Amino acid sequence: MSVAIASRFARALADILVSNDAANDAVVKLRAFEELQQSSPDLKNILISPAVSGRKKKAAVARFAEQIGFSPLLKNFMYVLIDHRRTAMLGEILTSLESQLDERRGIVRAQVESSRPLDEAQRQQIEAALGRATGKQVFGQYKVGEALIGGLVARVGSRVYDGSVRGQLQAMRVRLVRS
Repeated sequence: MSVAIASRFARALADILVSNDAANDAVVKLRAFEELQQSSPDLKNILISPAVSGRKKKAAVARFAEQIGFSPLLKNFMYVLIDHRRTAMLGEILTSLESQLDERRGIVRAQVESSRPLDEAQRQQIEAALGRATGKQVFGQYKVGEALIGGLVARVGSRVYDGSVRGQLQAMRVRLVRS
């Protein structure tokens, strides 16, 4: 249920953020506010507590929004979240917003796990190969997987591309069993 609600708020904001620069800036500033909210128990309590009036919540948002450099649009978006008692969902809304903006731009995110750290040239090759496979522009998020013997495993959405040594050995085993 909360995912659907977060998606509706994110879609509404994505519809308004028509230029990519405005969208990127909005996501960065909203993420900064979310981090501030998560790191400050007082701010979090003010925004979540039903005992605090909407006026006081908006005043708190206005004060921090000025420090972060919110546009009037972002400040009003936060006010809408306050009016609908959805400030606790800001993280989920941002995750959905990023997904929707990526989809509109033809971008997909890939989680790439490799057996060792990859240099920039290797990362570009991986993203290009995944781009050819998906037909979209790919941005990778990389980490070293301690369990991998060699190679890498890439996840794009629900699709897994397994180029690990373990995956290749398993595929070889399946082919040998079939023949």
